[in-house]
Amino acid sequence: MAGHTGYERHPDLAWTPAAYVSHITDNLRNWAERLAGARLSGAVEVPGYNPDLVAQARRYNEIAPAAALWSLERAVDAWAASVTAALDDGVVLQHATRGVQHAEDVARNNAHDGHHHVWDIERILHYTGHPDA
Repeated sequence: MAGHTGYERHPDLAWTPAAYVSHITDNLRNWAERLAGARLSGAVEVPGYNPDLVAQARRYNEIAPAAALWSLERAVDAWAASVTAALDDGVVLQHATRGVQHAEDVARNNAHDGHHHVWDIERILHYTGHPDA
């Protein structure tokens, strides 16, 4: 997002680039915590959550872009450590709606989510006239 405000908007999307960064951050933290809970205490039963309610509670579109990026860096570090340990220990979660989720499944799903939202950010920046997005 270098050279951009992070507050750009696209008419088809509810969130700004900084809001998408915040969503990715929260998703990584959530799953890092769930994997750590299973690995450290055997808490393998995990509920679903509503990311739109999290966005509303945290007011994603008002988060300062620099702060969102700062937070993302820390979440990525925690997520990478948690996923690595969970993979090493063969952690398997029981998700309320998704069912059995091996650590590999969680890592793959989180990567897919992040990739998809990077695409959303690129759509916003292209729409707002930033061809280098």
